[in-house]
Amino acid sequence: MTEIINEIRNKLKENSDEKTLKSGQTFFKEKVKLYGVKTSVVSKIGREFLKAVSKDEEKIGIFKLCDELWRSGYVEESFIACNWSYYLCKNYEKKDWQVFKKWLESYVSNWASCDTLCNHTIGSFLEMYPEYLDELKKWAKSENRWMRRASAVSLIIPAKKGLFLKDIFEISDILLLDKDDLVQKGYGWMLKAASQAHDKQVFEYVMKNKKTMPRTALRYAIEKMPKALKEKAMEK
Repeated sequence: MTEIINEIRNKLKENSDEKTLKSGQTFFKEKVKLYGVKTSVVSKIGREFLKAVSKDEEKIGIFKLCDELWRSGYVEESFIACNWSYYLCKNYEKKDWQVFKKWLESYVSNWASCDTLCNHTIGSFLEMYPEYLDELKKWAKSENRWMRRASAVSLIIPAKKGLFLKDIFEISDILLLDKDDLVQKGYGWMLKAASQAHDKQVFEYVMKNKKTMPRTALRYAIEKMPKALKEKAMEK
């Protein structure tokens, strides 16, 4: 197990460059750990090693490797961990929720790692086990900003499919006045995704709450709406 992780890290170091490292940091307000490897290259490295890992390891073994990757704190390693955990989505079990929650609580420290984990791994889990939507509403009340953002961005993919609209509005209600701009962007993004299948309902929600909804969240929520609706929503 340690050998595989070391090989991945050596490969990431080999493919790092100063330009990518510097430009990568500009996407984050907080300081993050980066090798400086382009995302497309990170994905390729992850796929290459997954072929070997999936032949030798059961799901629990792959999750242990993912945990080790998360533990490093490097954004690129978190991306590989997320891609590997999503690869196993057809085999998710209810007990895996605690694994994903641990990664989020213990290791996520930036929006990119948060969104990559939530959009696909956690989003897919929730489509399989929608009874865990109540857990997202608990996350929305967390003191941890990444848990609060996760409560929204975990529903991006399901929202685009028209799923869980009632829950989306309930989570938006909880996050409505959140002062953290990354949380505001997160639930605004969730509403934008939901508007693709439920534009009328999302527009009505925005109009009902626009006097108190932060402008950042509002702008995200209406981004995909027709121009006339956008203009109406932005009226003071």
